[in-house]
Amino acid sequence: MNSNIYIKRTKIRASVEKAFQWHTKNGAISRLTPPWAPLKMISRSSDGIKKGVNVKFRLKIFKIPMIWEAEHIDYQENKLFQDHQIKGPFGKWVHTHRFKADGEKAFIMEDHIEFKLPFGFLSWPFTGFARKEFNRMFEYRHRVLKHDLENYVGKTKRKRILISGASGTIGGALVPFLETCGHEVLRLVRKKENLSKGEIFWDPYKGLLDLEKVGAVDVLINLNGVDISRGRWTEEQRKKIIDSRVIPTRFLVEKFKEMDKKPSIFISSSAIGFYGDRDDEILKEDISDGECFISKVCKEWEEPSVEAQDLGIRTVQLRIGVVLTPAGGALARMALPFKAGFGVTLSHGKQYMSWISMDDAIAGILHIIYNDDIKGAVNLTAPNPVTNKEFSKTLAKVFNRRVFFNIPKFVAHILWGEMGKETLLASTRVEPEKLIANGFVFQHTTLLQALKDLLGR
Repeated sequence: MNSNIYIKRTKIRASVEKAFQWHTKNGAISRLTPPWAPLKMISRSSDGIKKGVNVKFRLKIFKIPMIWEAEHIDYQENKLFQDHQIKGPFGKWVHTHRFKADGEKAFIMEDHIEFKLPFGFLSWPFTGFARKEFNRMFEYRHRVLKHDLENYVGKTKRKRILISGASGTIGGALVPFLETCGHEVLRLVRKKENLSKGEIFWDPYKGLLDLEKVGAVDVLINLNGVDISRGRWTEEQRKKIIDSRVIPTRFLVEKFKEMDKKPSIFISSSAIGFYGDRDDEILKEDISDGECFISKVCKEWEEPSVEAQDLGIRTVQLRIGVVLTPAGGALARMALPFKAGFGVTLSHGKQYMSWISMDDAIAGILHIIYNDDIKGAVNLTAPNPVTNKEFSKTLAKVFNRRVFFNIPKFVAHILWGEMGKETLLASTRVEPEKLIANGFVFQHTTLLQALKDLLGR
């Protein structure tokens, strides 16, 4: 059976040299992996993309876990690199990444895939499906690569950035983005043994962090906090929610006092839950806090970080909205039922949801780092919040479905208790005033386009 060929080409306004170097950086594979793909890199024989580098992925096909192993078999600097499958789901897989100059300031990115499906001629009915999935994947890859190269890579001075909570949903996307933009990223982790490059052990609950191993850093980003939307808010869970946010933040600020050279900026996460349930009131950063439990959590979360400002560190309390990515969070839980035609609206559906795409969330953080005028509370949301009813209809539309079901308010209370009342039924209509005023350009200003890009539809 002959091999199949898939080719994707895109013109990008950047030099071949810049683009080729981008692919050699740590984080490039993760940055190019679509957030909906059940694929995760688990090992790499060495850094870079030169001949002989072996990469292993863990993936699931039809919920069946397997290992996909590939090896780089050709490398021609600024021209191409090539990898092929050693072990995995394909009968054959050879991927050639070509870089072709198009004038002095642009190039053509070409991904050339030669593949065979398993089981020989018996798999020919699935070739069309495979091509469709390749197109989804490479449309995403080329969009991300084009946007990053044209807008971020080489545009800013290299920073040394320390991140806590890097394994979370936002951290998992932020780290490869920062690395491919050329920054050095260090990660605070809770494990002691088998530390990877760039990982530094800490335990904020026991006061353990060796600053000498960290060295001087330019930026510290604090993304700690257990998921508030998992399970009912028992007294034990409420304590975990507060402690997981307040204790690490307070500990980091105390550590700043010991540092001879302090970071120039401290970005500490918070949430738009700070504002509480405010109906259709437009909420800018100068609005007071609400009166619910989540408002209390956010206020206590932000208070320790304010002390960093007194130490001469530019400090930002990042009030994060609903970050959209199929890799985790709200969208990950909603995608499957909506795709299956079981999407719902909650209560009357008039409550506002202040969302932001993961692309804009991580780009917004980078924008804050390089804009000295941004300090204090910052709303990290898209400029166009939508009601729950509009959100549900839009998500259903992306999957060519309709919304037929509604969960009444009293049912939501029975199912989720106080957590449902404050996270699903509360209305928070947030405006990112500071980001807009400081020139941040959103990639996704409308929900429909954001969901299409993030879900590859």
